[in-house]
Amino acid sequence: MAFTDRHGGVSRSPFDSLDLSGAAGRWLDLAQNADRVARALGVPRLTLMEQIHGADVSVLDSSNPPQTPCDAMVTDSYHVALCVRVADCVPVVLADADAGVVGVVHAGRAGVMTNLVGSTVSTMRGRGAEAIEAWVGPHVCGGCYEVPAKMRAEVAAVVPTAYGCTTWGTPAVDLGAAVSRQLENSGCRVTDVGSCTLESPNLFSFRRDADQSGRLAGIVVLKEPAT
Repeated sequence: MAFTDRHGGVSRSPFDSLDLSGAAGRWLDLAQNADRVARALGVPRLTLMEQIHGADVSVLDSSNPPQTPCDAMVTDSYHVALCVRVADCVPVVLADADAGVVGVVHAGRAGVMTNLVGSTVSTMRGRGAEAIEAWVGPHVCGGCYEVPAKMRAEVAAVVPTAYGCTTWGTPAVDLGAAVSRQLENSGCRVTDVGSCTLESPNLFSFRRDADQSGRLAGIVVLKEPAT
């Protein structure tokens, strides 16, 4: 399991340097940066998904990417490095090492509204997972994610812990708190290992940098037990 920051890659400013977005013609940078991460993790490649803020979960049996867009992936195959990419949304990494099932989730506001993490956990349980560990990676914090009051009310109606206020006193959504509560409600043990993307210069943030923002990643890979 790993979460990347913006350091150690080949991308030039303003996407320096470990940008994993591949947007706006930066496919060569994505390929080189993804290869660096894969080699560091000891796997042949990263398995990326086309994320669309939807509610679909793909189950993979190889390192080939999903055939259709999705915002979550699950596998019980060895050496498949599932990768979720974000620039303020919540990257979630899931694993039941004993059962040999892992997953990743792109949990933004839309994902919270559909309880995408809950659907992913259910998919993992369908593959034999029981004791699932969840790690919540870097994301925009509730003190920075300003939204209209109506939007805050809509999200909080689904997950009350999403209700937040910015540090300057305006309505906000606390995505991290909402995702963590949904994971707990699904029976996961949750660890939040992320700092605020907007506040940290070591992380990419679309809220801070708009189209000049790259993407960081959450990655999980199931390795064969040592013999």
